Amino acid sequence: MSDTPKAVIETPRWSAEQVGTGALLLLLIAALAASRHVSPVHGFTPATFRAALLVVFTVVSWALGLFKEPVTTLLFFLFGVLFTVAPPDTLFSGFTSPAWWLVFGGSITGVAVRTTGLAQRLSDKLLSMRADTYRHYVAMVVIASVGLAFVMPSTTGRILILTPIVLVLADRLGLSAGRRGRTGIVMAVAAGSYMPSTSVLPANVPNSVLLGAAEQLYGVKLHYAPYLLLHFPLLGAVKTVLIIVLICWLYPDKIDKTTLAERSAKPLSSSEKMLAAVLALSLLFYATDFWHGVSPAWVSLAAGVVCLLPQARIMSIQDFNERLHIAPLIYVAGFLGLGALITQSGLGQWAAHWLLDATHMQPGRPMTNVALIVAIGIAISMLTTLPALPAVLTPLAGQLAHASGLSLYTVLMLQVPAFSTVILPYQSPPMMIAMHMGGVSMKDGTRLCLTLAAITIVAVLPLDLLWWRVLGALP
Repeated sequence: MSDTPKAVIETPRWSAEQVGTGALLLLLIAALAASRHVSPVHGFTPATFRAALLVVFTVVSWALGLFKEPVTTLLFFLFGVLFTVAPPDTLFSGFTSPAWWLVFGGSITGVAVRTTGLAQRLSDKLLSMRADTYRHYVAMVVIASVGLAFVMPSTTGRILILTPIVLVLADRLGLSAGRRGRTGIVMAVAAGSYMPSTSVLPANVPNSVLLGAAEQLYGVKLHYAPYLLLHFPLLGAVKTVLIIVLICWLYPDKIDKTTLAERSAKPLSSSEKMLAAVLALSLLFYATDFWHGVSPAWVSLAAGVVCLLPQARIMSIQDFNERLHIAPLIYVAGFLGLGALITQSGLGQWAAHWLLDATHMQPGRPMTNVALIVAIGIAISMLTTLPALPAVLTPLAGQLAHASGLSLYTVLMLQVPAFSTVILPYQSPPMMIAMHMGGVSMKDGTRLCLTLAAITIVAVLPLDLLWWRVLGALP
């Protein structure tokens, strides 16, 4: 007999996690199929119930990271169409939204920043500031992210420009993939670009939506300086400091100083010069949109197209095909489609009315009512994501003002503490884009969001409301 060992054929085995997610999918499919003609929830039509099932599944899957992106988003599209949860025009509306084209154009310029070497050069500039420790670099990145909010009104645009630069910086600091410090640097861009900027008009989508809806529905005009004075001291400045401190605590690391050898400064290449001109012109158009009226989305798309033009000699079509990441783009289309589904199905209004009725607000208890309104906003944002919160809550501001006895302006402004508080990363699509680009897991991103949200609710928001009293915005 031969002593040659027989080949062992291993049968693939599913992990407990795979079995669990598979069972969840089968349960969802069965529930969607069963609810085609009947709804088990009183007051819900079959269509509304199917929409609720799909929304809950998508939000929970994003929040817990049940599937790697873009699987959850693709399942949202697939089940929405197969089970006629909503018309395709609603489900796929994200792809026709200006917000999607803003991200798409920014993705192209982000690739250009990396491929031309401009990201390397800008990271060298940061290194030339001679910060000695990891903490100093985290602080620089956060402050740069916040500072850019005053001149560039798109959080996603800021993230798409800054993330490639800080990834090169992380490499130069010896913070390789998987290191806590690399996660910290990426989260510095993600959190620093979104959270403090909610206190600056019109630096991101939620406060821009609030700005437009308040004037359209109630004739209330929000002005830059009063808005900044009311919100920036606590929700902007204090949160900036907290972000720096928490990142250094949650993702501690040390830089490798042996990688910081001086590099001889080479002259700017023609592609770098052209890209720098495109970015400078883009920033100018972003900052002056109130004057020319061109949406930041089309500015972003125009910049991306210029980068691809052969005459510009900035980047090649091959770089575009090989380096453009599609997962963040699909995710953006998914959350925009989810917001459209929530609006079209009436789920957002239903949730807001249900929460309003459940709180039993009464005039004469201003601080209790303030806390309840902020809590309603945070709860709705867990369902709709943060960009959609003002679109859902602003139409109810009149009812909230009547029920609470607070002024309409105060009720409108109370949305800002709500959409500046990120409980889980999926609520803020720009933060998720930064995490995708930087390779940060949902688990690592959630650590920062939950910790900062807890501190915000316990300490920052009470101080913020005291500041409102000093300014006379609260009785």
